[in-house]
Amino acid sequence: MDLLHKQVEHKSFGRGSVVECDDSYVTVRFPLGEKRFVFPDAFGTHLLLTDEKIASKVEGVKEKTERKRRKREKEQEKIRALEYEKQQRRMEWERLMKNHRLSPVSQAVFWVDQEEAEKVFSEWQIFTSTTKSGVNKGKPNRLVRLHQNSAILITAREADIPEKERRILGLFMVNEKFIGKLGEDGYIPAHSRYKLRFSEEESQQLLFWNYYYNKRYPQNMTWNSGRHRYFDNLWMAQILKDVAVLKKDSPEQELVRDFQKHFAHMNRLEGELPTPNGALIQLKYSKK
Repeated sequence: MDLLHKQVEHKSFGRGSVVECDDSYVTVRFPLGEKRFVFPDAFGTHLLLTDEKIASKVEGVKEKTERKRRKREKEQEKIRALEYEKQQRRMEWERLMKNHRLSPVSQAVFWVDQEEAEKVFSEWQIFTSTTKSGVNKGKPNRLVRLHQNSAILITAREADIPEKERRILGLFMVNEKFIGKLGEDGYIPAHSRYKLRFSEEESQQLLFWNYYYNKRYPQNMTWNSGRHRYFDNLWMAQILKDVAVLKKDSPEQELVRDFQKHFAHMNRLEGELPTPNGALIQLKYSKK
């Protein structure tokens, strides 16, 4: 907009003439000298154009500039709100990390079908499920015991196969930054390195009930409801030990060895592990 030489009025400086104008500032020559003002903000408040037609156009520019400013401020406010939320989450994460108390049962085992298994191992994350009742009905479940020391066991059983033959399809440590108490979306992501999927032949040798048992009914092999349950730290360590034997001389041998060391360190497991004594093994020995 060309405002050069346009006449303006100022309450204190009197009548003047525009000698320079750009997108940010306008310079006006008054009898007492030149003064610079913010453009277009100064018009309608400090400066009044004597030409009403030009004044109307400047007012339109001013309104457009104000809309852009409000939009920018809203965007900046949104960014600040997101940054504040991130900061609060980070502080909560640091607090939980600092105050975390290791639970002896901080692993989780999931029951999946073949279709979901493919999804889990392609995306390397698993959904916990949603709450069925109560005030949180329909919201994702949070597995609050899960922390950086936790691993996830993926198991499956075909419909025509007895429960005792439930197979272990794979396992992974939870992501380095995952904390169960903060898992609002219900997804548990895998660690960037410590994750394993077993072949059909390998999973046939890794039967879930060789390790797991209900301490009230140690020889029962039932999974009546739910798609996950917590799992003993020692049992997961036993599984990793057997996986190491299974993967000996394979391309994954070093990964499994490092996985074992990392898991033992995170769960403060030292010394020799007890031999597996799951329901399947207890039942076997009770029949002898």
